[in-house]
Amino acid sequence: MQDIKKVGSIGIKALIYYFGTTAFAITFGLLIASLMKGFFPLLDTAELSYEAAQSVSFMDTLVNIFPSNFIAPMANANMLQVIVMAIIIGFGILLAAEKGEHAAALMNSLNEVFVSAIALILKLSPIGVFCLLCPVVAENGPEIIGSLAIVLLTAYICYFLHAALVYSFSVKVLGNINPITFFKGMLPAMMFAFSSASSVGTIPINLECTEKMGASKEVASFVLPLGATINMDGTAIYQGICSIFIASCFGVDLTLVQMITIVLTATLASIGTAGVPGSGMIMLTMVLASVGLPVEGIALVAGVDRIFDMGRTVVNITGDAACTMVISNLDQKTRKK
Repeated sequence: MQDIKKVGSIGIKALIYYFGTTAFAITFGLLIASLMKGFFPLLDTAELSYEAAQSVSFMDTLVNIFPSNFIAPMANANMLQVIVMAIIIGFGILLAAEKGEHAAALMNSLNEVFVSAIALILKLSPIGVFCLLCPVVAENGPEIIGSLAIVLLTAYICYFLHAALVYSFSVKVLGNINPITFFKGMLPAMMFAFSSASSVGTIPINLECTEKMGASKEVASFVLPLGATINMDGTAIYQGICSIFIASCFGVDLTLVQMITIVLTATLASIGTAGVPGSGMIMLTMVLASVGLPVEGIALVAGVDRIFDMGRTVVNITGDAACTMVISNLDQKTRKK
């Protein structure tokens, strides 16, 4: 993008879309889980143990998005800091005008190299997926999947309905694209996201899918990486369902105030949560702690978290793509004016 104001405009629109859909997703998850609560299994909580990850305050999260140097974020795979660093360097290139053109060309060249390298890695993904799924059943046995079948079913019903209703509506009304066309175009990315459970790993395929559906490359290249880091609709649904399930196992009925707290906490916690397998467990720790539920309850769902993760990643990356199509369409309308 050649205009800094345009970067700000697109960024604000993306944030509004992401936070709005995430808040809706967690509310939707809480509602459906509350209706299904009577069917949830009551598992034994007497000998539960779970070592919770250290939670980070919202203020610390805001401070920590700014890197102390430009090497550490890439070395530590801190995606939010990488994005902030990229924006700062991008602004510098724009402000440097003609003197920054060589730097821009270098960035574009490096991008093509790394995307090609990722394409080679993705060819091995089926073998990796098989190796990742085997330990889930081998370590926990098929019994744990059976005992939590109704919880898993509830989650996947919510995943499907959220994607079918919210994303279909947004791409049709705001993105000017047929929902059927959108989901057909997204099928390769959705399949890879389901198998890999990695939002970040799906970015190259997601980028290719959205561009084939007519999204602007400059918009997609900005919105998709941002969404892979802060847009967690599927994870938010997972938070709501697991919160209700864990609360029911401990004999706790969540109040309206506690549910509102869960909505706010899950929405804010989505900022900076890594788009990699298992990151939803970290968010769930923060959510449970915010309403006083025992974090040990995470042990009830830890064994099948990978199965939850596969579905919620599909929702996450589909939401990123829907936002890309919406903003790209709005940007094209603005240009015509």
